[in-house]
Parts: sequence; C-alpha cells; structure tokens
Amino acid sequence: MYRYQQYHIGSLFDEHGTRLAELYYAAAQELLQVQWFGNITSREVVFVAQQFLEAQHRMSVSLLLNDKTNATGDWAECMEWLEFDWLPQALSNGLRAVAYVFSPDASSHYASRKFSERVASYLPIKLFFDVPSAYKWLCDYAHFNPNPGRGFAAQA
Repeated sequence: MYRYQQYHIGSLFDEHGTRLAELYYAAAQELLQVQWFGNITSREVVFVAQQFLEAQHRMSVSLLLNDKTNATGDWAECMEWLEFDWLPQALSNGLRAVAYVFSPDASSHYASRKFSERVASYLPIKLFFDVPSAYKWLCDYAHFNPNPGRGFAAQA
C-alpha cells in the first residue's frame, strides 16, 4: 500500500455557502486530490476547475485525483469548456495524468465516462470505483513516467 503525506490546502463553497470540494496536496508526488461533495452542476464544475488552475500556479501539480465518491449531479453541459478551455491550460501548467473516482450514483457515470473519453486523447486518464486504487495507479504512472519538466512543451 502506498503511503503519502498530503495536506489539506483548501475548501471550496458555492455562492450559498454549500461545500463543493476539499483540496489535498501531496507535494512529493505533485498530486492534487479534489474531493467533491453534494449535487454538482456544470457551474460548480467550472468553478472548481478554475480553482485547480489557480492551484497549479501556486504549486507543482502534475497528477490529479478527481474523487467524486461523495458527489452526484449532471454536469455534462460544461464538457466542451473542460476539453477546450480548461484542459489546454492544465496541460500547459504541467498536468500529466488524471485518476477519476466514480460517484456511487450510477446516473452520473455517463458524464464521467464522456469526460474520460474526451481527455484520453490528450493525456492518460483512468476511471476507478475507489480512491486507494486511483492513488496507486497515479503513483505507478509517475514512477514509470518521470516528469520531464513543467508544461505541455516539455511533454512533446
């Protein structure tokens, strides 16, 4: 079992004060875990994705563990924004791989699978049903694919 030191670096709330996500950072792995909460919509996904980009400017983040274990909701409307606006910026900032943990709510799996299909042509992404398996895959990926440097140009 992988052991890592991660730190809580922030909580994100919607305009009504409802918790959307908790952010955890493992510096040694350059891994940011986004743990989602509640019934999320495209609006909340865009907001949290923008906060991810901000985090990439403050620290080195090359691995994303997107944990929707405690979330439900339909956020398919923002799929194009994620692919054509968010993803190029995240890649340019050094994102190298994504592990995506499904919500237990099967109705949200469609959007998750579509997101994975769109992202897969740009970087490694894998879907999981539990956080430990997702984390292990990210660590294995990082171990066998050392980071050549920050940014999309370094990956080419």
